Amino acid sequence: MTAYLSLDGGRIAYEVTGDGPLVVLAPGMGESRTAYRFVVPQLVAAGYRVAATDLRGTGESSIGWPSYSRTDIAGDLVALIRHLGGPAVLVGHSISGGAATIAAATAPELITAVVELAPFTRKQSISLGDLRVKRYRQGMSRLLGAGVFGSVRQWLRYLDVAFPGQRPADWAEQLARTEARLREPGRMKVLQKMGQSSPADAGAQLGNVRCRVLTIEGTIDPDWADPRAEGEAIVAALPAGLGTVAMIDGAGHYPHTQFPDEVVALMLPFLAETAGAEGRP
Repeated sequence: MTAYLSLDGGRIAYEVTGDGPLVVLAPGMGESRTAYRFVVPQLVAAGYRVAATDLRGTGESSIGWPSYSRTDIAGDLVALIRHLGGPAVLVGHSISGGAATIAAATAPELITAVVELAPFTRKQSISLGDLRVKRYRQGMSRLLGAGVFGSVRQWLRYLDVAFPGQRPADWAEQLARTEARLREPGRMKVLQKMGQSSPADAGAQLGNVRCRVLTIEGTIDPDWADPRAEGEAIVAALPAGLGTVAMIDGAGHYPHTQFPDEVVALMLPFLAETAGAEGRP
């Protein structure tokens, strides 16, 4: 059942399932909490209380917020965890991966660990060598089309690249749901504003994180020419010994939707070590 947290800028929609240590799941831009539809049941079955949330301006959350930076999203996530009686392990995808970093750095008493899925956490740069990678060129051009022109069609074309190979059984329904959502008044503007926000605020907080961080990357994510190098750069910027990179072979930018079993298999040992209590075996 959808619940709402009222904040100064509007309302955040979320849904809580299960009992046990708290795990909060935050999606990427252009998505909603349904991105975790295959992950939530497995975490609940393993003995966790799982809160899947929509970001400000996305899904069932309200629009009209003054800004949509990673720092803004981090503040919303911290408020949600406090409201739910944290602490929690915070899982963030893409833009929310960066937001999770900020949340962990600024509210260490509420964040016991972080899982970053294909995160945009560092300030990005493009080299000529990167442009030799076809999937990266395709992904970048379609993201630019969506961001610059506010094109829902270009966003859907980006998703076609971001989900290479294996796709969920409800792929057609997922695309239809995404398109319908982005055609709601104001939703595409939110995606544009999120896309225009720099990850620099998240990158600046990496050295201030004090909890463990698991970064999960897809080997053929079109958002980076070398996804492993991106994950390793995030770990290198964290205090020594806190970060780990795991790769999922054949995954694009949405490993949790494309390969949920593999993502959960990586998460469960990490959660058992960091969530404050172990879930059921």
